[in-house]
Amino acid sequence: MREWTCREDLHKDKMGYTKEQLLARLQELQIDFTKHEHPVVLTVEAQAKHVGHLNGALSKNLFLKDKKHRFYVVSAMAKTNVDLKVLSQRLGLGKGGLRMAPEEALGEVLQVPLGCVTPFALVNESARCVSLLLDQGFKTQECCFFHPLSNDTTIALNARGLDKFLSSLGKQPVYVDLEANPPVGKDQPPDLASLVPSDAIAIPGQPDKAAPSQVSDMNHAPVNNKSTGVSAKAVKPSTDVRKEKLSNAVSLSNSFADPEKYVEDFIERTSSLVLSEITEENVKQYGEKLGEVISNTIRKKLATELKSTATMFKNTAYSEGFSAGTRQQAKRL
Repeated sequence: MREWTCREDLHKDKMGYTKEQLLARLQELQIDFTKHEHPVVLTVEAQAKHVGHLNGALSKNLFLKDKKHRFYVVSAMAKTNVDLKVLSQRLGLGKGGLRMAPEEALGEVLQVPLGCVTPFALVNESARCVSLLLDQGFKTQECCFFHPLSNDTTIALNARGLDKFLSSLGKQPVYVDLEANPPVGKDQPPDLASLVPSDAIAIPGQPDKAAPSQVSDMNHAPVNNKSTGVSAKAVKPSTDVRKEKLSNAVSLSNSFADPEKYVEDFIERTSSLVLSEITEENVKQYGEKLGEVISNTIRKKLATELKSTATMFKNTAYSEGFSAGTRQQAKRL
């Protein structure tokens, strides 16, 4: 059997498994499961409205990467507190070694959309080099709930069924106490170091975009590691570029912390843009159509900024469920 090489084979499996194909595979493996269809859900709370009354454990799933472009799926019970800094140290990556994988990697590696991260994504060959860490709490549950590559459906199966599925992929199931915080030091090596993937995965043509919300939690910190191809070397950005991007990220992060200031700044920028378009020349040129022209101009100039801000809000909300600390936050899938 040929050894799997992530860098070489990432794009040979462009068409990932569909929900129907995955369910058919589970049936072929004679794995018992029950299927529950529901509207699309993006949070554990929303999923619980449809299956929470059933006897079983809801799961939250996180797609992570380290600085060497190695990927991880952490699948935990909804009530498990996952501290990324601690987990990163236990893997031997240092306190800041883990962050949320860029959204592009969801499609390129796991081949699922946002909100559909699941252990079952490892069925795709592009994800075979992804390390999977399962909450040991799943083993004590009568059944566990996961999305089968699509968040409009939930399937319930027990840990034995999940183990059988992973074994069919050549993956040894690894269950971890995700709330443990063992000391790591000179005489106490990281207890999970063996779970670090041996291969990195390059995402051709995709910049490594990370949301600034990861600075204070177990998700994305502002980074600018770029990979332009399978065999291309990452080009380190200039100091000025890094400083500018960090400044922008901090500015946006501060805006999130002060919504009133963000709204005031946005209204001020919009007002300035409107006033800059109301000139004597434009009035003469466009006449009664000036309002439509200004509307189109504002739409074009603000679209990029609004899309970027909306994406950061989305990533912030997505990552909050995995934030370490004592605050009570919404759990994410």
